[in-house]
Amino acid sequence: MNKDLKYYDLFQHASFINERHGMDAMAVDRIPIPDAEVDEEWKDYIIPTWVADQSFKTCPAIQDAVIARAKHPAFGYYAPRPEYYEGIIRWQKNQYDSDVKQEDIVYANGLLGGVIAALNVFCEKGAKVLLHAPTYIGFTGCIHNNGYEIVHSWLKKDENGIWRMDFEDMEKVIAENNIHATVFCAPHNPCGRVWTKEELDKAYAIFEKYDVKVVCDQIWADCIHVGYKQLPPENTNAWARENTISFYAPSKTFNLAGFVGSYGIIRNKYWRDRWNKEASLSHFNDMNVLWMHAMIGAYSGEDGYEWVKSFQEAITENSEEIYNVLTSIPGIEVSKPEGTFMIYAQFDKYLEEKGMTIEELQKKGVKYGVIWQDGRPFHAPNSIRMNMAIPVEACHEMARRLKEYIL
Repeated sequence: MNKDLKYYDLFQHASFINERHGMDAMAVDRIPIPDAEVDEEWKDYIIPTWVADQSFKTCPAIQDAVIARAKHPAFGYYAPRPEYYEGIIRWQKNQYDSDVKQEDIVYANGLLGGVIAALNVFCEKGAKVLLHAPTYIGFTGCIHNNGYEIVHSWLKKDENGIWRMDFEDMEKVIAENNIHATVFCAPHNPCGRVWTKEELDKAYAIFEKYDVKVVCDQIWADCIHVGYKQLPPENTNAWARENTISFYAPSKTFNLAGFVGSYGIIRNKYWRDRWNKEASLSHFNDMNVLWMHAMIGAYSGEDGYEWVKSFQEAITENSEEIYNVLTSIPGIEVSKPEGTFMIYAQFDKYLEEKGMTIEELQKKGVKYGVIWQDGRPFHAPNSIRMNMAIPVEACHEMARRLKEYIL
C-alpha cells in the first residue's frame, strides 16, 4: 500500500477484528458453517471472511457527524437537510462523473426494498425477471418472496478466467421468456466484475431492443480495485437514463450496514413518481436521522474521499494476495476481482482430486479460524466466497493458514 495515504495505518493492523466481539458484530459472533468449530489454539485470532461487511474502522468523519448530532437531545420528526442532497450530488460527480439533480434522488429503507419497489413499478407480480448467475443470495430471496420468477443467464469465463456476460444467451433468454425487467449488478456480486463501457453498450442495446427495464444495484460502486473505474450503467446512453432505476448506499463503502438505508437515482419523472408512490405504501420508508448524518459525514467533507482511497488500496492488496494463493493450488478456479471486496472461488476439480466434499473443506477452514462462506446459495456448486475487507496483517495470516493448514 501507499504509505503516504492519509488513512494507511487504519487498514493495516489486525487487532480490530477481535475488538468487535461483544459489539453486535455478526461477522465475529457467528459461524455460518453448520457443525463447524474452531480449534482451541485459533480461537483468539479468528479471521472473519464470510459476511460482506468490513473489519475496518469506519471513516472518523462519520463518527464525528453522528456523535455531534446525538449530543442534541431531540430526535423527533424531521426533514432531510440540504447537506444530505448536496453530499450525494457531489459524491456522484466526483466518484463517477455523474450529474445528478436533487429531484432525481429517492430514499429506500435498504437496497433490497428499493429493488422490489422498482420491480413493482416496472412489471406485475408473477413476471419473469432476468438475473445473471452466479447471483447474489439477497436477490434470490427477495425476488422469489415477492412473487417474481427469476430466469438466469449465466456469466461465462473467457480464456483469461474473467467473468463475462453471454450476450447471445441474454438475448435468447429475454426473447423466449418475454422478459421486460432485469436486476443488474454493477460491480457484480459475487464475481467481482467492473463492467466496461463496451459491455454496458452491448447489454443496453439488448435491453432497449426488447424494452427491458433495468433495476441496478450499485451498492458496491465505491469498492473498486486500483486501476478500474465504476461506470454507472444508467449513464450508458439516453435510453438507459430514462429506463434505469439505480440504487446506491454507503454501507459497503464505509461499513454502515447497521444503519440500514440507501438512496436511488431515478431521472425519469414518470418512473420516479410511481416509485415514490410504491415505496410509500408501507408507510415506513423514511430515513433514520442518524443515518442521514452518517451520510453527511461520509460524503460532505474531504475525509470520506481520502478514506476511500486507502480502502481501495487495502482491498486491492488483500485480493491480490489471496488470489495468488488460490491460483497457485491445482484444481481451484478463481477470477481476479476488479470490484467488491469479495473473492468467489470454485473448488470442483480440487475436491475431486482430494476426495473431499465442499462441506468438509468449509469445516476445515473454520477449524483453523478462517470463517468463510458457503458459495452454493449463489448458484455455483462447490464454491466459497471470501471477504477481503480485513486488516492487511490479518490477510497475511489468512494466506499463511490457507497454504500451511487448509489447502
